[in-house]
Amino acid sequence: MSAIRRVLYGWRKYALAVVALAGVGTGADRGLARWPEKSAAEAFQEAQDLPTTPEVHVRGFPVLTQAAGGSLDRVDVTADDVPGRGARPVPVTRLDVRLDHVRRAGEAGAAHADTARATAYLSCADLSSALGIDIRSAGDGRVTAGTALPLLGEATASARLAVSGTRGIAFRDVEVDARPPARLRTAVAGALGRGITLEGVPGNLRLIRLTTGEDGIRADLAGENVTFRTDEELA
Repeated sequence: MSAIRRVLYGWRKYALAVVALAGVGTGADRGLARWPEKSAAEAFQEAQDLPTTPEVHVRGFPVLTQAAGGSLDRVDVTADDVPGRGARPVPVTRLDVRLDHVRRAGEAGAAHADTARATAYLSCADLSSALGIDIRSAGDGRVTAGTALPLLGEATASARLAVSGTRGIAFRDVEVDARPPARLRTAVAGALGRGITLEGVPGNLRLIRLTTGEDGIRADLAGENVTFRTDEELA
């Protein structure tokens, strides 16, 4: 993850010079920390080709002595409108990432976090576009789906969200309305049967939980001893 590597490597000499000054207070420390936060935010935006600059916050005090020691207690990143990737891309409406105990890894161009957590929010509108059917949140971890064809009418179904593998979002326990023609029922069931893969989130993190909200899906991811490389970025 070039942003974190840049934070740890690029400002080491800068931090050492500043902390040599006695009596750096909280206000001064936070003021000086804006520079590495801005640098990291620009790196994330460039890496992900984001339409807006993400928010980056280096937590803890003093920040500059953390950087001088080559480790950061905690780094928080919030990005909006992260582009989707893959065969059926689903953009991430908002991505919140928390990295704890971040330091440079032994290999070049890499950073290591003891623990990492992320929350990705997916809108029903974007899910509908990716699946080709109308998706709506039904609460309690379920969604409803529907499609219509001229002269044939409309078919609806409900399904339970489930984690599939490392990044897969699957639709289980699909219940299709039996009244529409078989062609419509097959179209709905087929679209839900393919599922989707969550992209645009930090590499090496596993999807652990899916919940439904009023406007879409919340996906929680986590990982331990996570190494981010410059060629991975936010994979």
